[in-house]
Amino acid sequence: MTAEIGQFALVLALLMALAQGIVPLIGVQRGWTTWVTSAYSTVAGQFLFLFVAYVCLTYAFLTHDFSVAYVANHSNSNLPLMYRIAAVWGGHEGSLLLWALMLAGWSLAVSRFSGSLPQVMAGRTIAVMGLVSVGILSFTLFTSNPFEVLAVAPPDGRDLNPLLQDPGLILHPPALYMGYVGLAVPFAIAIAALLGGRLDAAWARWSRPWATAAWAWLFLGIALGSWWAYYTLGWGGWWFWDPVENASFMPWLAATALIHSLAATDKRGAFRTWTVLLAIVAFSLSLLGAFLVRSGVLTSVHAFATDPTRGTYILLLLSTVVGGSLALYAWRAPSVKGGAEFTAVSREGTLLANNVLLVVALAAVLLGTLYPLVMDALGLGKISVGPPYFDTVFVPLMLPLIFLTGLGPLMRWKRVAPGELTARLWHTLLAALVFAVLLPLLLQGSTTVMATLGLTMAFWLILAALRDIYAKVAHRQRRLAALRKLPASYWGMHVSHVGLAVLVIGITVLSVFESERDVRLGPGEQYELAGYTFVLESIEQRRGPNYDAREARVVVTRDGEPVTVLLPQRRTYWVQTMPMSNAAIHTTLRRDLFAALGEPLGGGAWSLRLYHNPLQVWLWIGSGMIILGGFIAVADRRYRLLSRRRERAADAASSDTTVPGRQEGVA
Repeated sequence: MTAEIGQFALVLALLMALAQGIVPLIGVQRGWTTWVTSAYSTVAGQFLFLFVAYVCLTYAFLTHDFSVAYVANHSNSNLPLMYRIAAVWGGHEGSLLLWALMLAGWSLAVSRFSGSLPQVMAGRTIAVMGLVSVGILSFTLFTSNPFEVLAVAPPDGRDLNPLLQDPGLILHPPALYMGYVGLAVPFAIAIAALLGGRLDAAWARWSRPWATAAWAWLFLGIALGSWWAYYTLGWGGWWFWDPVENASFMPWLAATALIHSLAATDKRGAFRTWTVLLAIVAFSLSLLGAFLVRSGVLTSVHAFATDPTRGTYILLLLSTVVGGSLALYAWRAPSVKGGAEFTAVSREGTLLANNVLLVVALAAVLLGTLYPLVMDALGLGKISVGPPYFDTVFVPLMLPLIFLTGLGPLMRWKRVAPGELTARLWHTLLAALVFAVLLPLLLQGSTTVMATLGLTMAFWLILAALRDIYAKVAHRQRRLAALRKLPASYWGMHVSHVGLAVLVIGITVLSVFESERDVRLGPGEQYELAGYTFVLESIEQRRGPNYDAREARVVVTRDGEPVTVLLPQRRTYWVQTMPMSNAAIHTTLRRDLFAALGEPLGGGAWSLRLYHNPLQVWLWIGSGMIILGGFIAVADRRYRLLSRRRERAADAASSDTTVPGRQEGVA
């Protein structure tokens, strides 16, 4: 009865989502308190039933219930336990169920931590999230049901895709979905603010921690995906501008613009309508990512199985969300008063320029991702847009963006005298240039113009952050105590900015100085790369829980001294006989040594792909700092305290209204 219980729980979750999306909106319109507060109960009910459904599907995997079609297609009796658990989200239907569960979880979090929101605003926000849940759950039930039962159960399953039999499957999709789904919260708050016609600074304050949390989760998912691709696919790369990679990167770019714009709206009341538009765009791009991955319009190792019905439904859902949101925006936005005035040389001006560059970069990625699809759909031929286009268009936009990222915290709100700004900056830039020239000379013994440009911007970002921190406490007698009193959002900002600098240093040095060779080696033969000698000692047979492997033993030395032993494998899985490369990597702070075993070439020789990747680990360290900074910022208690003060002030002044002259506030 596992499948039947799960199916029934899904239906009940859909009914709860319908109630969550409709009843509070009616209650707000009519001024019925109990109808508005019912949102909290329906959210809890939806989450409970989705959790039951998810547990049922997991139980089916754990017990090898191959009567469930989804289990039969994505599991096998020899599949290790941890991959049976992760296989729940390893295919299309299960990943949608996880998506729906996470959306219900975010809704539950909003309902439990919305004490700082006026009741009307909270009711509308939860209702909007309920309507989004209706769309996702309808998609799951009617086109992607994970509990479909086979008339005759097969004796064993088809096994999980060998590409997914990796610890990356356990970590990457849940983190990515948390970011995707989390963007529904600032979207819902923005729509609630538009419905009430109340686009003041308070809604931005309510949105900031939710937007920042979703932004951090999304980047965690992207970083884990890059790490997974790096060590799994065997080509030694961490980013390939794959369309599905772009599908997650685009909403993150929009979310980055959103959290910076929210800061200006919160502090100065600036960019109100623009910030609302960014919230709509960020969530719409997360739905676009779902369309690209699940509609079958893309061919990618990341994409799910194709189904025209699924693509049509997602396109309809995307059109409804985007069209309805933009129609509401067009209706409400013209009536919003402008924010506080500011000059171009100010923090507001810097944040505006930051947003412009991010949106232009987003448009460039969107164009490169969708243009081949449009050309193909119109019958104008198949074209490929790859790394050369993105590197040419995207990278030049990042250099001024990084400069503005370091400049922003050094600026004052409203106005800064240009002479004062120049006096502050010239020696910081000069020091950054010196570091940018010295680092590659020390590591590699040479440098290039591109390396100098990228590293100058990275060191500028680090030095600007340190300068700003010093300026905050320079005139205090007890500087350590003053540092401890700085708010968490301030520290989170600088940790993320320094993390971005570390990431840029790693990317720059790696892009300019990496070494790669595809070589043919037999046992006892050697190859020298970047001063390291790689010796293929032997090829041996290995047996895993559900695969056979050939394992190479590669001894690495430098100047005759042993460095490490690399053990790359070439695996063949028993059920799906797809050959898989399992790379071997030796990591230090200075470099990665990477070896991937290829095909046998005859005569006892094998193909090997060897890499020397300088500062590769800096990419992961920088990414971790960016994510950590986001979560530190979310922990800032001022979000809660100031929101409560504003709530009391707003409730004392007036209640939220939709129809002029009609009382809507709920006591």
